[in-house]
Amino acid sequence: MHAPAGQLTDAALIERSLGDPACFAAIFDRHSAAIVRYACARVGRDLAEDVTAGTFLAAFSRRARYDLSRTDARPWLYGIAVREIGKHRRAEAVQRRALAAVPAELLTGDFGDRCAERVTAEQLGPLLAAVIGGLPRRDRELLLLIAWGELSYADAAQALDITVSALRSRLNRVRVRLRKALGGANPANIQEGTDR
Repeated sequence: MHAPAGQLTDAALIERSLGDPACFAAIFDRHSAAIVRYACARVGRDLAEDVTAGTFLAAFSRRARYDLSRTDARPWLYGIAVREIGKHRRAEAVQRRALAAVPAELLTGDFGDRCAERVTAEQLGPLLAAVIGGLPRRDRELLLLIAWGELSYADAAQALDITVSALRSRLNRVRVRLRKALGGANPANIQEGTDR
């Protein structure tokens, strides 16, 4: 007799899902809301569901390679989500280049509406967005996993496949750079030395 899914670790559920794929639904139930929130903060509401679906589809297809010594699947899922977001960003860049080649009179109102919404959202925090956008990709991913993904240092390090000491060093450099650019403010309320 099997223990109920609610009493199993993520690793146990993933292992069980190898023989009974329906068990993987419990992983989705546990973690999809957090992945959606993170994706929404990163790529907006329109793409968050696509990123989340891609994340869990990739996780399901890779579950046989999951490290069962890791009882919490969140860092693994966030690592996959980061890669999914990267795919969407690359696709978006290709789309922007293609749209730049289209005469303005051929663009639809729907595209203009979406652009207006995005511009309005960006005006809410232009300085912060500019500073974060100016960070190297790997530093930006690190900052956003800690601030928006609310991962611990150990979990963020696992998601990015780096050591905790490397994470701390990089995060300190990012904090210094952001504070300097923002006139000394502590962005995203990331407390120094906090080891959540």
